[in-house]
Amino acid sequence: MPAEPAPASLPVAAARRRRLRADRARELADLLRHQILTGGFPGGVLPLEDTIATDFRASRNTVRQALDLLRGEQLVERQPGVGTVVVCEKYPHGLDRLQGLAETLHEHGRVTNEVRTVGPVAASGPVAHRLGLPEHTDVLCIERLRRLGGLPLSLDLSYLPMDIGGELLGCDLENTDVFRLLESLTGGPLGHAEITLEAVNADAHSAAVLQAPRGAAVLMLERLTCLPDGRPVDLEFIRFRGDRITMSGVLRRSV
Repeated sequence: MPAEPAPASLPVAAARRRRLRADRARELADLLRHQILTGGFPGGVLPLEDTIATDFRASRNTVRQALDLLRGEQLVERQPGVGTVVVCEKYPHGLDRLQGLAETLHEHGRVTNEVRTVGPVAASGPVAHRLGLPEHTDVLCIERLRRLGGLPLSLDLSYLPMDIGGELLGCDLENTDVFRLLESLTGGPLGHAEITLEAVNADAHSAAVLQAPRGAAVLMLERLTCLPDGRPVDLEFIRFRGDRITMSGVLRRSV
């Protein structure tokens, strides 16, 4: 006859069961989030909990926990008499093409720019190094708040060499992507960009400007854009509201 489990092992077993339920809820939330973001629920209304449970072979408790996770992300909410509905649209930002934000999101509406700062500043060591300039060389600094449909979407901080960036001072920065302006000034297309994407906590300034909770996670895209000859011309630090943007791309495995 098998021995009775030691009393000390019972809390461990219970914790394991709770963890497994939490894992399953997270997995289900990931699948539902994907369907939400790809238009899988016409009309923006999710199926009933029983239907979701049947479709995904999950328990009602797991479904409720998964929906709680999505509510915590402010992606859905429960409306009496209607059910669980999508309340926040996330806009797709591609990572496989070099485009400005207005170009990327043109199908979703007009991107507007509030120019908060524009003018020359002395480049710090890291900025000068990335742009291939001597330290403390003047560069053009531009900070813009970018909105789509009136809602704050990103806070962009850009540094450009003055021989090119200085010509932007007379350009329409409020209604035109910097990429478009650079191509017009240089007489040809841009070349390539190096990017780094990570999640960071919003500082007090960024949170206030983006109308996001202080300390909320934002997507930080660092992008160094170069001309076709490899010369760096635009170093950007872009903070996206993570609840309003989703990054996607196509990656191919080289042989």
